[in-house]
Amino acid sequence: MSDLRDLYQEVILDHSRNPRNFGKPEHVTHHAEGYNPLCGDRLDVYLEVEGDAIKSASFEGTGCAISTASASLMTEQLKGRPVAEAIALFRKMHATLTGQGEEDDDVALGKLAVFEGVRQYPVRVKCATLAWHTMRNALEGRSDEVAVTE
Repeated sequence: MSDLRDLYQEVILDHSRNPRNFGKPEHVTHHAEGYNPLCGDRLDVYLEVEGDAIKSASFEGTGCAISTASASLMTEQLKGRPVAEAIALFRKMHATLTGQGEEDDDVALGKLAVFEGVRQYPVRVKCATLAWHTMRNALEGRSDEVAVTE
């Protein structure tokens, strides 16, 4: 039972119950939809990119505590970041959660480190990465829906 408590740390529960940056903003330059067919999580990621920086980030959708908290924390981390840093943060999160790819030691996870324990629960990894894959699609201008299967 303590493993489960570790997974749902207070930060994750807080962001799940009170998601930050939830809702569709007035100004959107990049948008993508995401779907996790295993559990039914669905979300839309909205970004406002100005120049080479993410001016604002938000999301809408429904999902489990992990996917909602991941989207909430992700949007907080993206605001004000250069697009290249956002992509590097995506790669770091993906590598941290899946064990695939190289973890960039120059990229700090900050509060996102609360998701490191999710790696022990492979089915939940898809929940935690859904918002991130959707964000990457939005930045790449891809309109196809993200269906997290990896």
